[in-house]
Amino acid sequence: MSADTQPMLDRSEYVEQEYLFQLLGERISDQMPIQELLEQIRHELSASTRLPMAVGFLLTEIKHSGCMAPAMDRLRHYFASFQTYLIAEAEQEAGKFDMRTALQILRAEARFRADQVSPAGLFFYQFESLCRNRLRYDPGFKAIANDPVYDQHWKLVILKFRLQVGLIDFADFLFLHSEEYHRRLLAEGVSIEGKGPFLFGEHEGKIAVASRRRDPLFLFAALQRHLGYPSVPRPKPPDRTLEQVPQLMRRVERMESRLQLLEQEQRTGIDITKFYAKGRVAPPDDLE
Repeated sequence: MSADTQPMLDRSEYVEQEYLFQLLGERISDQMPIQELLEQIRHELSASTRLPMAVGFLLTEIKHSGCMAPAMDRLRHYFASFQTYLIAEAEQEAGKFDMRTALQILRAEARFRADQVSPAGLFFYQFESLCRNRLRYDPGFKAIANDPVYDQHWKLVILKFRLQVGLIDFADFLFLHSEEYHRRLLAEGVSIEGKGPFLFGEHEGKIAVASRRRDPLFLFAALQRHLGYPSVPRPKPPDRTLEQVPQLMRRVERMESRLQLLEQEQRTGIDITKFYAKGRVAPPDDLE
């Protein structure tokens, strides 16, 4: 995907995108096809934005391909590549990434984009989305690098980390590209030639040093607590209470049947003929 075809959108577009992903996430549990949901939701979106036209294009493409990700990919000037990547992963038949989870992530991301998004905060959010949901890093980082939020320096750092993920600790990588590392180099009189770029702040660097050799999710949690970066929504476990009610009812019915048999046995004994299959003749007395 070409990054130069993905300009930043107006705030109103991201506000309406958040509303779109919210409605889809709420109604997708009704087991309705995605094209029917989009057809309903299109009339609820604000006509002051371009989102209704984008949804109309999605509907046309979905009728031919049955998937939403290819249509979003053709709207690269409107939907960011990471948004398209999440939907593509959710639409894979063999994958374990749920569409409801993808919509929750997209909804929170659209809200963050509408509220003065920062490149560092968006990168942490997108990377945590990959880690927490065990998505593929290689295409994931390619999609992240093509986001219009990032300038050329950010793109180079993201693609560099894409080649080093799994080989270098993320906390170390974060520290080496932070203002804290830059400050230490200057204090020690070390040349910064060939180092950097220093895209992360001083606080991010200090938190990275304190989080070395630990799970990256702990690093993300620390950044969210101390610096207010957005957190990735976690899928809620399914509510099993509705499934348990029929099971309890069947158990109660079996217990009632057993109690009736016990009461009958105490009074007159059990008449086993009523348990014979219909149409069968009772066995002769000499065979009983």
